[in-house]
Amino acid sequence: MNILVITQHIFPIQTPRSIRSTELIKELARRGHKLTVYAVLGDYDYRHFEQKYNLKVKNIPIHWELAPYNSDGTAKRNFIDKVTGRLFRKFEFPLMEFYRRIPGIIKSEKPFDALISIAAPHHIHWGCARAKAKYPQQFPKVWIADCGDPFMKNGTSKEHLPFFAKYERAFCKECDYITVPIENAKAAYYPEFRDKIRVIPQGFDFDLNSIGQTSVKNDVPTFAFAGMFYADIRNPKLFLEYLSSVKNDFRFVVYTRFDSLLADFKEKLGDRLIVKSPIPRSELIEELRKMDFLVNISNANSPNQLPSKLIDYGIAGRPILDINPQSPDKQQIDAFLNGDYSTALKIENLQDYHIANVVDKFERLLSKVAE
Repeated sequence: MNILVITQHIFPIQTPRSIRSTELIKELARRGHKLTVYAVLGDYDYRHFEQKYNLKVKNIPIHWELAPYNSDGTAKRNFIDKVTGRLFRKFEFPLMEFYRRIPGIIKSEKPFDALISIAAPHHIHWGCARAKAKYPQQFPKVWIADCGDPFMKNGTSKEHLPFFAKYERAFCKECDYITVPIENAKAAYYPEFRDKIRVIPQGFDFDLNSIGQTSVKNDVPTFAFAGMFYADIRNPKLFLEYLSSVKNDFRFVVYTRFDSLLADFKEKLGDRLIVKSPIPRSELIEELRKMDFLVNISNANSPNQLPSKLIDYGIAGRPILDINPQSPDKQQIDAFLNGDYSTALKIENLQDYHIANVVDKFERLLSKVAE
Protein backbone atom coordinates (compact mmCIF):
# COMPACT_ATOMS: atom_id res chain seq x y z
CA MET A 1 0.00 0.00 0.00
CA ASN A 2 1.24 3.50 -0.86
CA ILE A 3 1.01 5.53 2.37
CA LEU A 4 1.66 9.20 3.12
CA VAL A 5 2.56 10.06 6.73
CA ILE A 6 2.60 13.69 7.89
CA THR A 7 3.94 14.49 11.34
CA GLN A 8 5.85 17.28 13.03
CA HIS A 9 8.72 15.19 14.38
CA ILE A 10 10.48 11.90 13.84
CA PHE A 11 13.70 10.65 15.40
CA PRO A 12 16.34 11.53 16.55
CA ILE A 13 14.41 13.91 18.83
CA GLN A 14 12.88 12.02 21.79
CA THR A 15 9.27 13.06 22.37
CA PRO A 16 6.14 10.91 22.73
CA ARG A 17 4.85 11.97 19.32
CA SER A 18 8.18 11.52 17.55
CA ILE A 19 8.42 8.02 19.03
CA ARG A 20 4.84 7.34 17.91
CA SER A 21 5.65 8.47 14.38
CA THR A 22 9.02 6.76 14.09
CA GLU A 23 7.96 3.38 15.42
CA LEU A 24 4.84 3.44 13.25
CA ILE A 25 6.64 4.18 9.99
CA LYS A 26 9.38 1.65 10.71
CA GLU A 27 6.90 -1.16 11.31
CA LEU A 28 4.72 -0.24 8.33
CA ALA A 29 7.82 -0.22 6.13
CA ARG A 30 8.99 -3.57 7.51
CA ARG A 31 5.65 -5.01 6.41
CA GLY A 32 6.25 -3.97 2.82
CA HIS A 33 4.19 -0.79 2.57
CA LYS A 34 5.59 2.01 0.43
CA LEU A 35 5.93 5.08 2.65
CA THR A 36 6.56 8.77 2.09
CA VAL A 37 7.07 10.64 5.37
CA TYR A 38 6.89 14.42 5.77
CA ALA A 39 8.25 16.04 8.95
CA VAL A 40 10.14 19.16 10.04
CA LEU A 41 13.60 17.68 9.62
CA GLY A 42 16.43 20.06 10.48
CA ASP A 43 19.97 19.03 9.48
CA TYR A 44 19.94 15.32 10.31
CA ASP A 45 21.00 13.06 7.41
CA TYR A 46 18.21 10.51 6.85
CA ARG A 47 19.79 8.68 3.89
CA HIS A 48 20.77 5.61 5.93
CA PHE A 49 17.30 5.49 7.51
CA GLU A 50 15.67 5.70 4.09
CA GLN A 51 17.82 2.89 2.73
CA LYS A 52 17.33 0.66 5.77
CA TYR A 53 13.54 0.85 5.68
CA ASN A 54 13.02 1.55 1.96
CA LEU A 55 11.01 4.72 2.44
CA LYS A 56 11.24 8.42 1.59
CA VAL A 57 11.67 11.20 4.16
CA LYS A 58 10.85 14.75 3.09
CA ASN A 59 10.84 18.12 4.81
CA ILE A 60 7.73 20.15 5.58
CA PRO A 61 8.72 23.59 4.21
CA ILE A 62 8.14 25.66 7.34
CA HIS A 63 9.04 29.35 6.94
CA TRP A 64 7.60 30.80 10.13
CA GLU A 65 9.59 29.67 13.11
CA LEU A 66 7.76 26.99 15.02
CA ALA A 67 8.23 26.22 18.67
CA PRO A 68 10.65 24.98 19.55
CA TYR A 69 12.54 22.25 17.66
CA ASN A 70 13.23 20.49 14.40
CA SER A 71 13.36 16.69 14.40
CA ASP A 72 17.10 16.83 15.01
CA GLY A 73 16.45 18.65 18.28
CA THR A 74 18.07 21.94 17.29
CA ALA A 75 16.42 25.15 18.45
CA LYS A 76 16.13 27.73 15.67
CA ARG A 77 14.29 30.48 17.51
CA ASN A 78 15.80 33.93 17.92
CA PHE A 79 14.60 36.71 20.21
CA ILE A 80 12.07 38.03 17.69
CA ASP A 81 10.64 34.53 17.22
CA LYS A 82 10.11 34.17 20.96
CA VAL A 83 8.45 37.58 21.30
CA THR A 84 6.11 37.12 18.35
CA GLY A 85 5.29 33.61 19.53
CA ARG A 86 4.13 34.97 22.88
CA LEU A 87 2.23 37.87 21.36
CA PHE A 88 0.31 35.80 18.81
CA ARG A 89 0.01 32.47 20.59
CA LYS A 90 -3.73 32.95 21.04
CA PHE A 91 -4.01 33.06 17.25
CA GLU A 92 -2.24 29.68 16.96
CA PHE A 93 0.98 31.28 15.71
CA PRO A 94 3.34 29.87 14.59
CA LEU A 95 1.81 26.37 14.44
CA MET A 96 -0.96 27.63 12.16
CA GLU A 97 1.56 27.45 9.34
CA PHE A 98 0.93 23.71 9.06
CA TYR A 99 -2.61 24.58 7.97
CA ARG A 100 -1.15 26.63 5.13
CA ARG A 101 1.71 24.36 4.01
CA ILE A 102 0.20 20.88 3.97
CA PRO A 103 -2.22 21.41 1.05
CA GLY A 104 0.78 22.24 -1.14
CA ILE A 105 2.44 18.97 -0.10
CA ILE A 106 -0.56 16.87 -1.07
CA LYS A 107 -0.97 18.78 -4.34
CA SER A 108 2.67 18.18 -5.28
CA GLU A 109 2.61 14.41 -4.73
CA LYS A 110 1.06 11.67 -6.81
CA PRO A 111 -2.13 10.32 -5.21
CA PHE A 112 -1.60 7.96 -2.28
CA ASP A 113 -3.74 5.06 -1.15
CA ALA A 114 -3.79 6.27 2.44
CA LEU A 115 -2.88 9.20 4.67
CA ILE A 116 -1.89 9.05 8.34
CA SER A 117 -1.61 12.51 9.89
CA ILE A 118 -0.17 12.69 13.39
CA ALA A 119 -0.81 15.36 16.02
CA ALA A 120 0.26 17.24 18.04
CA PRO A 121 0.05 19.80 16.69
CA HIS A 122 -3.55 19.42 15.58
CA HIS A 123 -2.85 22.07 12.96
CA ILE A 124 -1.47 19.21 10.83
CA HIS A 125 -4.97 17.68 10.72
CA TRP A 126 -6.41 21.08 9.89
CA GLY A 127 -4.07 21.36 6.92
CA CYS A 128 -5.10 17.92 5.70
CA ALA A 129 -8.79 18.87 5.89
CA ARG A 130 -8.03 22.00 3.88
CA ALA A 131 -6.17 19.91 1.30
CA LYS A 132 -9.13 17.55 0.95
CA ALA A 133 -11.42 20.50 0.25
CA LYS A 134 -9.03 22.09 -2.27
CA TYR A 135 -7.70 18.99 -4.05
CA PRO A 136 -10.24 16.18 -3.66
CA GLN A 137 -8.90 14.28 -6.69
CA GLN A 138 -5.39 14.24 -5.21
CA PHE A 139 -6.49 13.27 -1.74
CA PRO A 140 -5.80 9.70 -0.48
CA LYS A 141 -8.61 7.15 -0.40
CA VAL A 142 -8.55 6.76 3.38
CA TRP A 143 -7.41 9.22 6.04
CA ILE A 144 -6.51 8.34 9.63
CA ALA A 145 -6.08 11.36 11.93
CA ASP A 146 -3.97 10.20 14.86
CA CYS A 147 -4.22 12.29 18.04
CA GLY A 148 -2.17 12.37 21.22
CA ASP A 149 -3.52 15.01 23.55
CA PRO A 150 -6.92 16.50 22.68
CA PHE A 151 -7.20 20.09 21.45
CA MET A 152 -10.25 22.22 22.30
CA LYS A 153 -11.40 19.97 25.13
CA ASN A 154 -8.00 19.03 26.48
CA GLY A 155 -9.00 19.69 30.09
CA THR A 156 -5.70 21.34 30.98
CA SER A 157 -6.15 24.98 29.96
CA LYS A 158 -8.35 27.54 28.26
CA GLU A 159 -5.64 28.72 25.93
CA HIS A 160 -7.49 28.03 22.66
CA LEU A 161 -9.89 30.65 21.35
CA PRO A 162 -13.41 29.31 20.61
CA PHE A 163 -12.95 30.46 17.01
CA PHE A 164 -10.62 27.53 16.34
CA ALA A 165 -13.25 24.94 17.18
CA LYS A 166 -14.37 25.15 13.54
CA TYR A 167 -10.98 23.80 12.42
CA GLU A 168 -11.26 20.86 14.77
CA ARG A 169 -14.79 20.11 13.59
CA ALA A 170 -13.60 20.32 9.97
CA PHE A 171 -10.90 17.68 10.34
CA CYS A 172 -13.17 15.42 12.41
CA LYS A 173 -15.80 15.64 9.68
CA GLU A 174 -13.42 14.97 6.77
CA CYS A 175 -11.23 12.18 8.13
CA ASP A 176 -12.29 8.54 8.02
CA TYR A 177 -10.96 7.60 11.45
CA ILE A 178 -9.72 9.40 14.55
CA THR A 179 -7.25 7.34 16.55
CA VAL A 180 -6.56 8.08 20.22
CA PRO A 181 -4.23 6.30 22.68
CA ILE A 182 -6.66 5.62 25.53
CA GLU A 183 -10.39 4.99 25.95
CA ASN A 184 -10.92 8.02 28.20
CA ALA A 185 -9.78 10.33 25.40
CA LYS A 186 -13.04 9.82 23.50
CA ALA A 187 -14.84 12.19 25.86
CA ALA A 188 -12.58 15.05 24.72
CA TYR A 189 -13.98 15.03 21.17
CA TYR A 190 -17.30 16.33 19.90
CA PRO A 191 -20.10 13.77 20.34
CA GLU A 192 -21.12 13.77 16.69
CA PHE A 193 -17.70 12.43 15.66
CA ARG A 194 -17.13 9.79 18.34
CA ASP A 195 -18.27 6.97 16.06
CA LYS A 196 -15.08 7.57 14.06
CA ILE A 197 -12.82 7.15 17.08
CA ARG A 198 -10.69 4.04 17.46
CA VAL A 199 -8.37 3.40 20.42
CA ILE A 200 -4.83 2.50 19.36
CA PRO A 201 -2.21 2.72 22.14
CA GLN A 202 1.24 4.22 21.85
CA GLY A 203 3.50 1.69 20.13
CA PHE A 204 7.00 0.62 21.16
CA ASP A 205 9.49 -1.89 19.80
CA PHE A 206 10.57 -4.02 22.76
CA ASP A 207 11.35 -7.62 23.68
CA LEU A 208 8.27 -9.07 25.34
CA ASN A 209 10.46 -11.69 27.01
CA SER A 210 12.54 -9.02 28.79
CA ILE A 211 9.64 -7.74 30.89
CA GLY A 212 9.59 -8.78 34.50
CA GLN A 213 9.80 -7.59 38.07
CA THR A 214 13.48 -7.90 38.92
CA SER A 215 14.86 -7.68 42.44
CA VAL A 216 16.79 -4.45 43.10
CA LYS A 217 18.13 -3.24 46.43
CA ASN A 218 20.39 -0.17 46.39
CA ASP A 219 22.45 0.92 49.39
CA VAL A 220 20.04 3.85 49.85
CA PRO A 221 16.55 4.12 48.30
CA THR A 222 17.14 5.18 44.69
CA PHE A 223 14.28 6.18 42.43
CA ALA A 224 13.82 8.02 39.15
CA PHE A 225 11.53 10.17 37.06
CA ALA A 226 11.90 10.55 33.29
CA GLY A 227 10.00 13.14 31.28
CA MET A 228 8.81 16.72 31.43
CA PHE A 229 7.28 18.79 34.20
CA TYR A 230 4.58 21.42 33.67
CA ALA A 231 3.68 24.18 36.11
CA ASP A 232 -0.05 23.71 35.58
CA ILE A 233 -0.67 19.96 35.23
CA ARG A 234 2.49 18.05 36.23
CA ASN A 235 4.20 20.12 38.89
CA PRO A 236 6.53 18.24 41.27
CA LYS A 237 6.64 21.07 43.86
CA LEU A 238 4.60 19.45 46.66
CA PHE A 239 6.30 16.10 46.17
CA LEU A 240 9.73 17.72 46.35
CA GLU A 241 8.71 19.77 49.39
CA TYR A 242 7.85 16.58 51.21
CA LEU A 243 11.09 14.91 50.13
CA SER A 244 12.92 17.93 51.54
CA SER A 245 11.45 17.14 54.96
CA VAL A 246 12.57 13.49 54.90
CA LYS A 247 15.54 12.92 57.21
CA ASN A 248 16.75 9.61 55.82
CA ASP A 249 19.10 9.40 52.86
CA PHE A 250 17.89 8.66 49.31
CA ARG A 251 18.72 9.43 45.69
CA PHE A 252 16.12 10.90 43.34
CA VAL A 253 17.37 10.80 39.72
CA VAL A 254 15.50 12.99 37.23
CA TYR A 255 15.93 12.74 33.47
CA THR A 256 14.45 15.88 31.94
CA ARG A 257 15.08 18.55 29.34
CA PHE A 258 13.37 21.31 31.32
CA ASP A 259 14.43 21.55 34.97
CA SER A 260 13.24 25.06 35.89
CA LEU A 261 10.67 23.67 38.34
CA LEU A 262 13.48 21.88 40.18
CA ALA A 263 15.65 24.97 40.71
CA ASP A 264 14.37 25.81 44.20
CA PHE A 265 15.06 22.28 45.44
CA LYS A 266 18.58 21.66 44.17
CA GLU A 267 20.09 23.37 47.21
CA LYS A 268 17.54 21.97 49.67
CA LEU A 269 18.06 18.39 48.57
CA GLY A 270 21.72 18.62 47.68
CA ASP A 271 23.18 15.36 46.39
CA ARG A 272 19.89 13.58 47.11
CA LEU A 273 18.53 15.16 43.88
CA ILE A 274 20.41 14.22 40.71
CA VAL A 275 19.28 15.95 37.50
CA LYS A 276 20.40 14.48 34.18
CA SER A 277 19.78 15.26 30.54
CA PRO A 278 17.53 12.89 28.56
CA ILE A 279 19.21 9.85 27.02
CA PRO A 280 18.06 7.52 24.20
CA ARG A 281 15.08 5.39 25.11
CA SER A 282 16.86 2.05 25.03
CA GLU A 283 19.57 3.38 27.35
CA LEU A 284 16.99 4.99 29.62
CA ILE A 285 15.08 1.74 30.14
CA GLU A 286 18.31 0.00 31.19
CA GLU A 287 18.99 2.78 33.72
CA LEU A 288 15.44 2.58 35.04
CA ARG A 289 15.89 -1.16 35.66
CA LYS A 290 18.57 -0.26 38.24
CA MET A 291 16.19 1.79 40.40
CA ASP A 292 14.38 0.60 43.52
CA PHE A 293 11.23 2.24 42.15
CA LEU A 294 10.06 4.81 39.62
CA VAL A 295 8.00 7.97 40.04
CA ASN A 296 5.08 9.08 37.91
CA ILE A 297 3.72 12.60 38.40
CA SER A 298 0.17 12.25 37.10
CA ASN A 299 -1.49 14.95 35.00
CA ALA A 300 -3.69 17.03 37.30
CA ASN A 301 -7.27 17.53 36.04
CA SER A 302 -6.44 15.66 32.85
CA PRO A 303 -8.01 12.20 32.77
CA ASN A 304 -7.91 12.16 28.95
CA GLN A 305 -4.14 11.84 28.76
CA LEU A 306 -1.72 9.03 29.64
CA PRO A 307 2.00 9.81 29.86
CA SER A 308 3.79 7.51 27.42
CA LYS A 309 6.67 7.15 29.86
CA LEU A 310 4.47 4.79 31.86
CA ILE A 311 4.97 2.21 29.13
CA ASP A 312 8.74 2.56 29.47
CA TYR A 313 8.30 2.22 33.23
CA GLY A 314 6.30 -0.96 32.68
CA ILE A 315 8.96 -2.38 30.36
CA ALA A 316 11.64 -1.55 32.96
CA GLY A 317 9.73 -3.72 35.41
CA ARG A 318 10.18 -1.61 38.53
CA PRO A 319 7.44 -0.62 41.04
CA ILE A 320 5.76 2.69 40.18
CA LEU A 321 4.90 5.37 42.75
CA ASP A 322 2.03 7.38 41.26
CA ILE A 323 1.96 10.94 42.64
CA ASN A 324 -1.01 13.27 42.53
CA PRO A 325 0.79 16.62 42.13
CA GLN A 326 -1.95 18.49 44.02
CA SER A 327 -2.06 16.18 47.06
CA PRO A 328 0.81 13.70 47.34
CA ASP A 329 0.09 10.76 49.64
CA LYS A 330 2.79 11.14 52.31
CA GLN A 331 2.14 7.73 53.83
CA GLN A 332 2.53 6.07 50.45
CA ILE A 333 5.78 7.95 49.81
CA ASP A 334 7.12 6.82 53.19
CA ALA A 335 6.13 3.25 52.40
CA PHE A 336 8.04 3.27 49.12
CA LEU A 337 11.10 4.79 50.79
CA ASN A 338 10.97 1.87 53.22
CA GLY A 339 10.64 -0.76 50.49
CA ASP A 340 6.88 -1.36 50.73
CA TYR A 341 5.53 -1.29 47.15
CA SER A 342 2.13 -2.85 47.85
CA THR A 343 0.31 0.20 46.43
CA ALA A 344 2.41 0.40 43.25
CA LEU A 345 0.67 1.48 40.06
CA LYS A 346 0.10 -1.45 37.72
CA ILE A 347 0.54 -1.20 33.94
CA GLU A 348 -1.72 -3.89 32.55
CA ASN A 349 -1.48 -5.70 29.22
CA LEU A 350 1.92 -4.40 28.12
CA GLN A 351 1.69 -6.55 24.99
CA ASP A 352 -1.01 -4.16 23.73
CA TYR A 353 1.72 -1.50 23.39
CA HIS A 354 4.04 -3.62 21.30
CA ILE A 355 4.46 -1.97 17.90
CA ALA A 356 3.45 -5.14 16.04
CA ASN A 357 0.07 -5.21 17.79
CA VAL A 358 -0.37 -1.45 17.32
CA VAL A 359 0.30 -1.62 13.57
CA ASP A 360 -2.10 -4.56 13.26
CA LYS A 361 -4.83 -2.14 14.33
CA PHE A 362 -3.72 0.55 11.89
CA GLU A 363 -3.67 -1.97 9.05
CA ARG A 364 -7.25 -3.02 9.79
CA LEU A 365 -8.32 0.60 9.34
CA LEU A 366 -6.23 1.01 6.22
CA SER A 367 -7.86 -2.07 4.70
CA LYS A 368 -10.73 0.21 3.67
CA VAL A 369 -8.60 0.97 0.59
CA ALA A 370 -9.25 -2.51 -0.72
CA GLU A 371 -13.03 -2.20 -0.41
